[in-house]
Amino acid sequence: MPRYEFRCRACGDTFEVNRPMADAGQPASCPQGHADTVKLLSAVAVTGRGGSGPVGGASAPAGGGCCGGACGC
Repeated sequence: MPRYEFRCRACGDTFEVNRPMADAGQPASCPQGHADTVKLLSAVAVTGRGGSGPVGGASAPAGGGCCGGACGC
């Protein structure tokens, strides 16, 4: 289940809520009971095991252009 991060405008606390994606836009109350909260934008990074290169250890395609050089552009 996705985790969404919120910040309370009343007390400034940041907290997380686990909920289905269908409920992502629903308001969330602060653990202190305040209702004036805002959902924060979170960035997600995905890396491979070694952290250097594509996921799964595959090498990057050779060539260039819009499709690896096969179209001649």
